[in-house]
Amino acid sequence: MSQSISVENLRAWYGDHLTLKGITMELEANRATAIIGPSGCGKSTFIRCLNRLHETIPHGRVSGSIKLGDEDLYRMDPVDVRRVVGMVFQKANPFPTMSIFENVALGLRIGGVRSKAEIIERVEKSLRMAALWDEVKDRLREPATALSGGQQQRLCIARALAIEPEVLLMDEPTSALDPGSTLRVEELVQALKSSYTIVIVTHNMQQAARVADKTAFFLNGELIEYADTAIIFTKPSDKRTEDYVTGRFG
Repeated sequence: MSQSISVENLRAWYGDHLTLKGITMELEANRATAIIGPSGCGKSTFIRCLNRLHETIPHGRVSGSIKLGDEDLYRMDPVDVRRVVGMVFQKANPFPTMSIFENVALGLRIGGVRSKAEIIERVEKSLRMAALWDEVKDRLREPATALSGGQQQRLCIARALAIEPEVLLMDEPTSALDPGSTLRVEELVQALKSSYTIVIVTHNMQQAARVADKTAFFLNGELIEYADTAIIFTKPSDKRTEDYVTGRFG
């Protein structure tokens, strides 16, 4: 069952450079939240803080609080955090030396699942949830790199889902995809949000409008406005938000 994420006064640095300047917001359970804003505004840094990837960068550090339900993510083991907060990156990154099946199964094996029957069942379930099963069910032993770019991205989504996280983070997951593959991923987001808390970074205003229940506008490391998506795109309360979503800058 998914839970909300509460972010309070989150600051993030690269060395001496302050990238996020005190972000406070609630990411609702069973909703898709879009993070929008111009390049360099802190969008990707923000979601990398949500599963503690930011601190893996040399001289990357954070302050503030991030809670999943009642659990403080920064008091948990980072490996445990990444089991409950999954991540899909901008560029599909299947493990090139592994088969389609093993790409999805690897996280289960690392997590201690030993039952062959359970692994087979969960791999199939994850591929079905990623709307990929029918396309690959007869190709599971082929290398993942034999798939198209859009299929590889859905494979990475299946890989993230296999370990049964509560939150799914997506960092511009369709920016390298063709329109047809983009549509499949967007349909997938719509289907998954009933079971997961989803946070998606996107440069595509139309995509945010299509898939997100709520949208947050970031600018220069600050959260300028956070509201229902329809409000952000039709009646924003801040002039800077209006200027961005109407294409006046960014």
